[in-house]
Amino acid sequence: MDRHLSEWKLAIERIWSAATPDYEEAARLAAAIASVSDEITLRQAATQALRILRSAAADEADQATEEAARRRLGVIRDVLHSLTTPKFGKRGGPEKPASPEECYRQLLELPLERRLSGAEIHRAWKRAAKRAHPDAGGSAQQFLELSAARDALMKVR
Repeated sequence: MDRHLSEWKLAIERIWSAATPDYEEAARLAAAIASVSDEITLRQAATQALRILRSAAADEADQATEEAARRRLGVIRDVLHSLTTPKFGKRGGPEKPASPEECYRQLLELPLERRLSGAEIHRAWKRAAKRAHPDAGGSAQQFLELSAARDALMKVR
């Protein structure tokens, strides 16, 4: 976890709660977050907000630009809040391991949420087998795993 998260959260809250936010300071903070943060979501939020924050910091910024900058600042604020808020219960805990059927579906790049026809399973197997076949540069082991996944899914349906 970033060691800067609490500092950034305080700085964003200070800017957010001001009657007229200092978008120049917000842009500097977003640039620092975008370049230093270990959290991908936070880094993306800061990177996406950077351009509009710089535009809002300009003297000739209009009301719409400032409103857009405030929304982007809110996104960074929300991400920081979600990263620093303690998790209770099962949230944030280890996920349950995937069932064998789910693993087979993922291996063949098939959807997890619905029933599959035999034709769908076979088409998915053919697509994956073209890449995994030893004659096409794949490995024999990978090809055998795909075939086992297809056979198992055909029995389950």
